[in-house]
Amino acid sequence: MKNVETQFFTYETLKLQNGTEFGPVTLAYETYGTLNQQHDNAILLFHALTGSQHAAGYNPAVPGIGEHWTDVCQTGWWDEFIGPGKAVDTDRFFVICANYFGGCYGTTGPSSINPETGKPYGGDFPRISCGDIVDSQLPLLNHFEISKLHAVIGASLGGMLTMNFAARYPEKSDLIIPLACGIEPTTLTRAHNLEQILAIENDPNFSDGHYYDSVPPVRGLALARMISHKTYVSLDFIEERAHDRYEQEHDEFSWYKISTPLESYILHQGRKLVKRFDANTYLQMIAAWSDYNLLRDTGFSSYEQLFGRCTNQRYLLFTINDDVCFYPDEQDFIRRKLEACGISVNHVTVHSDKGHDSFLLEPHLYEKDLREALNC
Repeated sequence: MKNVETQFFTYETLKLQNGTEFGPVTLAYETYGTLNQQHDNAILLFHALTGSQHAAGYNPAVPGIGEHWTDVCQTGWWDEFIGPGKAVDTDRFFVICANYFGGCYGTTGPSSINPETGKPYGGDFPRISCGDIVDSQLPLLNHFEISKLHAVIGASLGGMLTMNFAARYPEKSDLIIPLACGIEPTTLTRAHNLEQILAIENDPNFSDGHYYDSVPPVRGLALARMISHKTYVSLDFIEERAHDRYEQEHDEFSWYKISTPLESYILHQGRKLVKRFDANTYLQMIAAWSDYNLLRDTGFSSYEQLFGRCTNQRYLLFTINDDVCFYPDEQDFIRRKLEACGISVNHVTVHSDKGHDSFLLEPHLYEKDLREALNC
């Protein structure tokens, strides 16, 4: 596995969708492969909710991240997809993946130092949107002198950002590859997200986001992850993973005692996240997801008007058949809206028993279609 290093790009000002300006902004990013002389072989990759810029290879540490960069982070989250001869072939393509604005893996976010105060932004960091995250990466593309991408790819929340990028900047790429995502947060999604937000906000250590010099809201963040985790993998997969795991947990409870492998597994998932992620960043990403509104962000009143500008594009759209985070109906809705505007869509349904996280765990189910689309 090839060693890689995170790189950093800083620029002065980002105009947010609420009309205000924020700066300076530093993006933590990684690249794989070589940008060709024509600068037309680049792929922009958007990561999932708690992902990072580290998509492939091995990265033992990121400067300034400290204890958040755990062993879980060190191997790229799409390492089996990206590399020489792989589905996203770095012998041919130049892949860019950046940690999101508002993130906690080196990009400017709530845990970054506010130059005006010398302290972390914390709760003073502005509430951001998916459009802000997309726009924050445009200066990085300009830095590489990339005017048009070969493709834009993203899964889960990253798929929603892929759709935002494609809809707002249709001239910047002809090939769009969203995996397991939607373009309208469902009622169930918004309810789950609100539960997670309240879990963090109601932790007594949250302190309105100003907790960096004291005890962080780890119990609230762990609970938020426990709420969401059951939508990321199938229930059968949870049972399988939990089967051989049992640890009595003492410090989380006073009256109740963990008594089954399933309970131990779910609690473990919550605890695992708090070691590598920041609660303020989690809030920002969850809130941006709940507030996702493609029509508002593009200024159009209908999808027909919006996608009518995107007829140059072709889509490879992935559905996971047993996904309960982004249900198959959500991708079918995207397909219908695109096809109504005459846009080419190859809609692939992946059959998996692992649920939403299949796009991380089972590269063999995606490789053929990814390779064919990228090589056309």
